[in-house]
Amino acid sequence: MPQRGFSGSYPADWVSFLLNTVSTEMTPVEEKERLIQSGEKHYSEMLSEEPEPSQFHLELYQGALEAGSHRLATEVMALAKALKGNMPSQDIILVSLVRAGVPLGVLLHLALRKLGVASHHYGISIVRDRGIDDVAMKQIERQHGTQGIVFVDGWTGKGAITQELQRSLSTRSGYPLRDRLVVLADVCGSAWLSASTDDWLIPFGILGAPVSGLISRSIWSADDYHGSVRCDHLAKFDRSISFIETMIKEWERIDIAAIEPAICDDPRVQPLLKLSQDTVTSLADRYGIKNRNRIKPGIAEATRAVLRRLPDHVLVRSKTDKDVSLLMYLTEKLSIPVQEVGEAIAPYRAITIIKKVGKE
Repeated sequence: MPQRGFSGSYPADWVSFLLNTVSTEMTPVEEKERLIQSGEKHYSEMLSEEPEPSQFHLELYQGALEAGSHRLATEVMALAKALKGNMPSQDIILVSLVRAGVPLGVLLHLALRKLGVASHHYGISIVRDRGIDDVAMKQIERQHGTQGIVFVDGWTGKGAITQELQRSLSTRSGYPLRDRLVVLADVCGSAWLSASTDDWLIPFGILGAPVSGLISRSIWSADDYHGSVRCDHLAKFDRSISFIETMIKEWERIDIAAIEPAICDDPRVQPLLKLSQDTVTSLADRYGIKNRNRIKPGIAEATRAVLRRLPDHVLVRSKTDKDVSLLMYLTEKLSIPVQEVGEAIAPYRAITIIKKVGKE
């Protein structure tokens, strides 16, 4: 039976996933790529089985967590303080976009609790070109209204999900003209609230299901909750709770009162949107790419594309950059060419180009 309102491998009071848990036949990566690029199927209609992380992959995750835990704990608290100061005087409704938004959403939920602010946290699906899960949103709106809702994602890449969120909310009533999208790293300058614009090695960007409650990427549905598969085969690698507990311990060591709130609609990030668009356009022209969905910018997206898609090559600012070490390891293991291109890919530090399969 489908299940919704579950919490994956998280405690029940950390998140409620408004998804149907489903079973689906896994599609090999090569076949999935062919079906996506031929237009026979949308990417959200298929899943490939998520591979087990190697020991080296897990060691890099742990290293990134140790190196970045202070920064992450501080920046999450800066975001929570901004929400406390900028949202209406009612409960804050965190709507995390599955999957990349979920770990940040859990952290914000707990940070707000630490600041004495009541919040509710849901994980729902949004699909590029098809919109947000309407059934899940209606449930949230019926229960909480719309004034306290903010949307949470991990980072921005090209701004595609920001645009999808804007399109989805434009057809719904009760929302402000400016979509309230909160991210940790707004690399392309398209979010309402972010802690920085750096393309850095975000610890929860390195792992997929093992740091997101052991759920898969979402599967689109036209007339019901979007779906998700339980990734039970990755249970022995699950870091979902230990990741959050690391941040909770970090909050105990830092001076929370001294943390300045992040700035909503910070005008300093606006030039990044044009820089990002110019870089993507330049790459599309250089490599003859008609479908820009084949360009996956940013360390987290570039790494996930290597793991989940059929990459043609990878561009990095510097091959010796410690933050792209996992990417360098994966490309060597999979024999994927890597080009060092310096500032040509600014504001990003890494970009993966998906291989062209048939006609675009």
